[in-house]
Amino acid sequence: MISFVGAGPGAADLMTFRGAARLARAEVVVWASSLIPAEVLEHANPSAERHDSAGMTLEDVLAVYARHPEAAIVRLHSGDTSVYGAIGEQIAWCRSTGREYEIVPGVGSLSAAAAAIGRELTAPGVAQSIVQTRLAGGRTAASMPAGESVAAFAGHRTTMAVYLSTQRPAQLQAELLDEGRGYAPGTPAVVVAKASWPDERVITTTVGGLAEDLAASGIRTAALVLVGDALGEIEPQRTRLYDPRYSHGCRRRSTEGSTEGRAIPVEKRRLP
Repeated sequence: MISFVGAGPGAADLMTFRGAARLARAEVVVWASSLIPAEVLEHANPSAERHDSAGMTLEDVLAVYARHPEAAIVRLHSGDTSVYGAIGEQIAWCRSTGREYEIVPGVGSLSAAAAAIGRELTAPGVAQSIVQTRLAGGRTAASMPAGESVAAFAGHRTTMAVYLSTQRPAQLQAELLDEGRGYAPGTPAVVVAKASWPDERVITTTVGGLAEDLAASGIRTAALVLVGDALGEIEPQRTRLYDPRYSHGCRRRSTEGSTEGRAIPVEKRRLP
């Protein structure tokens, strides 16, 4: 079995229980030292054969899999495997060779970045959607489908998370502004580098000041740029989820404006 495991954003204690369990019994571990702190490997079986993929090609990694057809293998990917996880080619190999595999999700860098700045990324009446994207350019231009540029999404003006783009601060700012069609210059923007790592950094700015502040910070890799009005100092609206005037499957509406002190029957369900 090959387990593609989301290692989480960096902190060793943000790996899931399932991911840690897979590491603990792995016979072979493939991980990238450039993206995953060594502390995460504290969960790993001490006797496991380890391969640092930082300098490996896809073919090198697949060769490791091929040499161990019966082994319990863990392939660690930073964050969560579902976002820029680069597991598609490996899954295709597993399917073509009949190799059994599984995917173990992880805590993504977006969640870690939101925690670092102490913000909810959605807010009633402000932002109810989150765009996750990256700049197109250089080696990645061909992988970006038409209509999915940062500028194309900027017109929605909802919360946006831009990955893998801090090396081009001027281009990033220009696409976010999109000549007046995108975000306003005063829109809050935050750069979170190495979220949950010991050397985590947070730069708070605006879309209009993003290029200058990002360039001055020296941050180039392992960073996420968050943009949107939900990041600013807003007056939060009360949500209906906990409003006593509204009911749902576990609570009846209170005509007196409060459910305090009332026993509401809740269906008991057996955990899987």
